[in-house]
Amino acid sequence: MGMTMTQKIMAKKSARASVNAGELLECSLDLVFGNDITAPVAIDEFYKMGVNKVFDTNKVALIPDHFTPNKDIAAASLAKKTREFAKEFNIKHYFEVGRVGVEHALLPEIGLIKPGDMIIGADSHTCTHGALGAFATGVGSTDMAAGMATGKCWFKVPEAIKILIKGKKRKFVSGKDAILWLIGKLGVDGARYKSLEFTGDISELSLDERFTIANMAVEAGAKNGIFPVDEKTREYLAECGATGGSEYVADKDAQYCKELVMDFKEITPMIAFPHLPENTKTIEETEKLNIKIDQVIIGSCTNGRMEDMRIAAQILKGQKIASHVRCLVIPATQKIWKQCVTEGIMEVFVDAGVAVSTPTCGPCLGGHMGILAEGERCVSTTNRNFVGRMGHVKSEVYLASPAIAAASAVAGIIISPDKLSNYSFM
Repeated sequence: MGMTMTQKIMAKKSARASVNAGELLECSLDLVFGNDITAPVAIDEFYKMGVNKVFDTNKVALIPDHFTPNKDIAAASLAKKTREFAKEFNIKHYFEVGRVGVEHALLPEIGLIKPGDMIIGADSHTCTHGALGAFATGVGSTDMAAGMATGKCWFKVPEAIKILIKGKKRKFVSGKDAILWLIGKLGVDGARYKSLEFTGDISELSLDERFTIANMAVEAGAKNGIFPVDEKTREYLAECGATGGSEYVADKDAQYCKELVMDFKEITPMIAFPHLPENTKTIEETEKLNIKIDQVIIGSCTNGRMEDMRIAAQILKGQKIASHVRCLVIPATQKIWKQCVTEGIMEVFVDAGVAVSTPTCGPCLGGHMGILAEGERCVSTTNRNFVGRMGHVKSEVYLASPAIAAASAVAGIIISPDKLSNYSFM
């Protein structure tokens, strides 16, 4: 019986010739990482284990990106614990404020993610890294502690859902719209503990868009999302200085529990309404409701990459943010922040009335840098819109692409960019 991409990686990392869905395996790890919220808990568990070293100082990463820059004393204490652990155990990949980025944007950018890698991160959106042909999944802090100590983790081999990509994207349709469309079809538990394996004409998607799609695989309940490696992937890896790794493709007779076609001819800009990512509507349906908003967030591990900054700037150039709207843009890494300066994008943002932040996850999880009050509505390029996700339990979060978010910030209501009266590309 043939194997999927995920199953081939699991077979390799468990030293098996083949594996089947449902089997339990102990796999060797290529990278273990956590952030300033999850790592401190893992650190406590690590000390309880009584070990005196991590399994490989080059294969552990600590990225303080959630409550940093520290928002209060509690956050500062978590960051301090992470910082001191990194120093004590000579962790090579620790990133202080000023050098840090949102973890799922930073790690691939600096070449730490390679095709065929087995990766665990104490963050649910670790599945992002499947965009580069790796197996990557989120784990709890206890598993992170065990991974740091032993370099191994137990897994159940997931069944797989095959997503066949075809067609050409319409104007203003992006990877964010594609994954919202898919989650709308599957539901938030439609891929529970399954691997979402994307295939077909993946060349229609940029690497930034693939990161976005893989990032939100977990919002359908998936264990991981994964793309095959193509020439775009190889070019990206070369630019990031990533070397090594192994490319895998699914066997022709690989077994899938479900197959879906993602036809871009059918996909229009999508909005996920409160309070679940599966609660999707098209932009055409949404515009009829004339939904007034109070805040816009453009950033996060889902949509804080360079392409996201560029499309937001294209729409905001020559525009002004609506007087009743707060718009925050958060480039996901220092490199992206600097590139925004180089390309003149930062000037566009400031002239439009945008507040630009240093890289942080802050507002996505209701941590800081953009908390919502009771009754407020936010259009956000983040990945979750649960009750109270971004602040008050009676606030509302609408998930959308950077294009929709930028246009909505100008209009003050949720709207498509082509509805702005004086819209023009840079």
